[in-house]
Parts: sequence; structure tokens; C-alpha cells
Amino acid sequence: MTLTTYQAFEQFLADITITDYQKTSIVAGRKNRVVENLTSGFPKTSDLPFLEARLMGSAAKQTIVRPLDDIDVLAVFSNENNAWSKYRNDSQSFLYRVKRAYDGLEAAQVGARGQAIRVFFKAGGHVDVAPVFRQSTDVFHLPSGNGSWILTSPFIANKWFLDKNAELGYNLAPLVRMLKKWNSAHSKRLGSFHLETVAGHSFRTLGSNRRSGLQKFFEWAGNHLDVNDPGGQSGLLSGYLSLAAKDQVRRSLDVAAERATKAINAENSGDHEEAKRLWRIVLGSSFPA
Repeated sequence: MTLTTYQAFEQFLADITITDYQKTSIVAGRKNRVVENLTSGFPKTSDLPFLEARLMGSAAKQTIVRPLDDIDVLAVFSNENNAWSKYRNDSQSFLYRVKRAYDGLEAAQVGARGQAIRVFFKAGGHVDVAPVFRQSTDVFHLPSGNGSWILTSPFIANKWFLDKNAELGYNLAPLVRMLKKWNSAHSKRLGSFHLETVAGHSFRTLGSNRRSGLQKFFEWAGNHLDVNDPGGQSGLLSGYLSLAAKDQVRRSLDVAAERATKAINAENSGDHEEAKRLWRIVLGSSFPA
């Protein structure tokens, strides 16, 4: 059966959205594995007691896409035995000590930014474990990569996105999942957290028409690249982009907006094959042909 453009979008969204099985068996299962490993390596009697692990990032904001690759987990350690005093001037030693808990269990390495431990699984994919000390409620000390610390508030940022998603009729998260496929198909210029936040700032209202929502994002997002961390700690999220890189992002958005407009016009005139062809260029080869 030939799919209409609407049907192709519904199939595409279903194909890239994780299943209930993946949520419980893979995402939750891998987070629970982090808890098991760190509880074993750092019991309450340790000089560095492990407290809890919580999902953050895309898995917590319902914007994670298939195929599953990475899952982000915040691992909170206690200062009960003055562990913070021991490591406050040497976050790198703290990070590598946590990594050693994985020796002989799973393949693990310190991430390229020196802020998390990447744990690899034989079945594929990995978990990024970010070990932290709590500074205050929902504000944490995270290794900076150079031996010092930075402050992070991932759960405040998560709440901002989830509240925005609810405000927009729960249409933001599905749109972001599609935008991640666009980003991956076109040089992956935007970081995931940055893209999610730009999308949240781009809309005051958002309906369930995914084609229109994408076209509006491509048209408007160039004016929202310089957004601040909704967690209140990291300042401008666009700081990793040079002026030239921002220009490249805006050109990519302009091209996508033009193709999206043509695709919508083709759909409105009844030419679903042309509409789907154009959307496949925008969203990548996993979009139904």
C-alpha cells in the first residue's frame, strides 16, 4: 500500500521512538546496572559512599531515538565521610577512582571531555556515567576535565523541557526526535541538549501537524541558537559553535526550510511521492520512501 505523507510521518515517528520493552529492559536495565556496579564498588562503609543514580538527558526527556546508542546517568556520591574534602582539588582522581570500579566488569573509559565514564556493552551501545557530589538540591559538582569542577543542574533543565513539552500539548518531544534525525543526516552540527533547548525556545504554540512543525522550526530556529542553559549553570549553550559554524547551521536550516515548504506544497497538491522524496532528503534515509 502506498503511504500518504501523513502516514509516512506516523510510521517514521513510530520507527524512531523507543518501545516500552526498550524503556524497561534496556534503558532502565542499564541504569540499574550502574546502580549495582557502584553500590558494590562504593558501599556505605566506603570512604566514598555511592548514594543514587538517575537518568538524565534524552532518556529522561523522552527525546531519545532508535537505534539506541548512549544513555546518560548521573551518579551521586555522598560527602558523609568527607569525600568531597579529599577530592575538591582533584576531580580527575575522583573520576578515575570511579572508573576503576568497572575493572573486570565491563569495558569502560573516561570520556573525551573528562567529565564522565563511558561504559560499553557487548550487545552494543554505551552508558555515560557522570559521577558528581551534591552542592545543594538539584545542583551538583561535576568533574570539569582539567582537575577542577563545574556546577551542573540537569534535573532543573529536564523539568524546563518537560514543562515546555506539556505546555505545547506534548508535541515538542516527538518533534525533537525527528529533528535529531535531521541533525544526524546533515553533519550533526548541533549538540543534543542544545537542539532540544533551541526547539523549546522556538515555539509559543505547537500543534500535532509534524510537517508544519518541522517547517516552522527550520524557519525560526536560526534566531534562537544563542540560548542559555535552562539549568542555570552553563551559560550560552552555543559556545561550542564558532561564528563560521553558526553560519553553517543557519544555512542548513534555510535549506531544510525551503525543502520542507516544497514538500508541504507537494502534499497539498496531492503529490505524496514528491512530498515524501523531499522529506526523505530532510530527515534522512530512515524516512519511509
